[in-house]
Amino acid sequence: MVSQELDTVLSVAPAPAEAPADRYINRELSWLAFNERVLEEARNTRHPLLERLRFLSISASNLDEFQMVRVAGLKAQVDAGVTTPGIDGLSPARQLEAIKDRSKTLIDGQYVIWRTLRGLLSREGISVVGEGQLDDDERTWLAGYFEREILPLLTPMAIDPAHPFPFIPNFGFGIALKLIGEGGDEPAHAIIRLPQQTDRFIRLPGDEGSRFLPLEQAVRLHLKNLFPGFRLLETGFFRVVRDSEIEIDEESQDLVRHFESALKRRRRGSVIDLVVDAAMPGELLNLLTDRLDVSPGDVTVVEGELGLSDLARLIVDHRPDLLFDPYSARFPERIRDFGGNCFDAIRAKDIIVHHPYESFDVVVQFLQQAARDPAVVAIKQTLYRTSEGSPIVKALIEAAEAGKSVTAVVELKARFDEEANIRWARGLEHAGAQIVYGIPDFKTHTKISLIVRREQGALVTYVHYGTGNYHPVTAKIYTDLSLFTTTPALTRDANRIFNFLTGYIRPHTLEAVAMSPGTLRHRLHDLIGREIDNARAGKPAAIWAKMNSLVDSQIIDLLYQASGCGVEIDLVVRGICCLRPGVEGLSERIRVKSLVGRFLEHSRIFCFANGGEMPSSDTLVFVSSADWMTRNFDYRVETMIPILNPTVHRQILGQIMVANLRDTEQSWTLTSDGAYTRLANTDNAFSAHRFFMTNPSLSGRGSALQRQIQRGNATPTPAE
Repeated sequence: MVSQELDTVLSVAPAPAEAPADRYINRELSWLAFNERVLEEARNTRHPLLERLRFLSISASNLDEFQMVRVAGLKAQVDAGVTTPGIDGLSPARQLEAIKDRSKTLIDGQYVIWRTLRGLLSREGISVVGEGQLDDDERTWLAGYFEREILPLLTPMAIDPAHPFPFIPNFGFGIALKLIGEGGDEPAHAIIRLPQQTDRFIRLPGDEGSRFLPLEQAVRLHLKNLFPGFRLLETGFFRVVRDSEIEIDEESQDLVRHFESALKRRRRGSVIDLVVDAAMPGELLNLLTDRLDVSPGDVTVVEGELGLSDLARLIVDHRPDLLFDPYSARFPERIRDFGGNCFDAIRAKDIIVHHPYESFDVVVQFLQQAARDPAVVAIKQTLYRTSEGSPIVKALIEAAEAGKSVTAVVELKARFDEEANIRWARGLEHAGAQIVYGIPDFKTHTKISLIVRREQGALVTYVHYGTGNYHPVTAKIYTDLSLFTTTPALTRDANRIFNFLTGYIRPHTLEAVAMSPGTLRHRLHDLIGREIDNARAGKPAAIWAKMNSLVDSQIIDLLYQASGCGVEIDLVVRGICCLRPGVEGLSERIRVKSLVGRFLEHSRIFCFANGGEMPSSDTLVFVSSADWMTRNFDYRVETMIPILNPTVHRQILGQIMVANLRDTEQSWTLTSDGAYTRLANTDNAFSAHRFFMTNPSLSGRGSALQRQIQRGNATPTPAE
């Protein structure tokens, strides 16, 4: 049993001042390396063509978010005169220089791939055409479509002393124009802001395949409708990316109103990147940079369509042959064994659900049954992100309207979901739920559902701990874990955590769960330290860990120390990794890999050998909401949950972790110089994703597993 004071923090000295700057990989460059791996999936000929297009779109969307958050933050530091280098030795200004060079290479690669995919799609009958490629019938149809669907949404704006430059929102498209009136001697300038409420690519009529025309070209083709009596001299397309960080006033008396105001300010953030097409005339470019207050260094010139993130809109549903084969998630048979009653199944034994291979519907059903069950008296729920029309929120509203005690801890600081969170939080409040907007100094990132049920005169608590969000849409593409339990230590800890979130009542002890702020960092230090002690004593010593990001320098230094003492360390880090593996005298025993494929690896799993060989029943296994980043340890409310049930333990350790470590089809290895090398992808390569799509999990099998064992066929594992 683990029992630690929440305010106890184990102090681990940072890297010494004389440590070489290349002890760590720069966080931002590591992120760009991750997005390069995503982009490589658009080149992967093993993927169907439209899925390759989707990867290209994701890569572009990722880069947009990187610009509006990370690059914006670095620019703010430079503007504020910050010169202090990070742990990698790079100052904010030097980071921006390195980012610019790496981003240009990434963007150039995106357009090279887009031109390749465009040609391949055209051969399949899916074409993106230019205005000069339209036939007479298409031009006639487009003229009518423009009059009906586009023209009413356009507002041409002259640019002169009497007309201020129009506001272009984040990701806003526009056309800059230079025109001259009939008989006029002085050219005029104008801006047309393209509407975001219409199709980005206009699907042209015709039965033979699909032909699309970009919106901006359709508008340029019909400029005479907007400027009768004028002759067009020059045009250029542009797109704006703005700073989207929110400044938070923690002393605000009304946090919701403060966030509503901050969201409005975010829409008007400074321009971080002005993207223009290569044909943009110099005079119009100068006009844009002047009016948008953009320096020449913040202009990106591209050869092709602007906003490649919008290419996902070309993914047509009538060509299933160009998409991944459909996959239907399994519903845990253990739940079916109990007639669909989640409470009976969980009370019998802990169960873990592996998304997206097993359906998120079981999480929804858990809360829906709680809402409708007269024996349920209380529900407590953390909400970080969820979907529009969320069945989770509907179940909580239903429970509140039924008179149950419903408490929802809503995180307003969930980036880009703040507005939606405010909206459905108010809906919950109107239904009678108690709404708590988290702790001002910490972002509530932990994922917990707690249900209290009256059974035979006593109260029984059921808890769901998750590694991912309560989001039914992303649960279909993110790999995550849902642990359902009635284990007393785990349920008591969940109650203590909710008391901390709602009443700021800091628990004196936690019995099993580690939490930040407080014990999570301390617990990890203790676990890594124990492996160091075992290695020094000549016992087996190893660490397996899976996460999205590894950034925290204290944890990295401790892993370096463990490697030097003989601990074998295997890390599966999907995204950012600031640790340098395989450096002589520093990290020879550390190996890092990244999986990028059909599903987005999102679960966090931490395993420690504990004196035995890995994998074994002696191994300590944990699932968590937290990556190994400073923000997760020091500025967020997170949880790390020990896996106590033997079947769940075998599934996470022997199935999930082994499969991730064995994967060669979608894996990259990180080298000591910060580069990633793709593993050889042969016809018989092992795919973790394919394994889980075709093999049932252990804890969800129920009686089906018993029948299989009786027939002499145990559930396969990746090691077999």
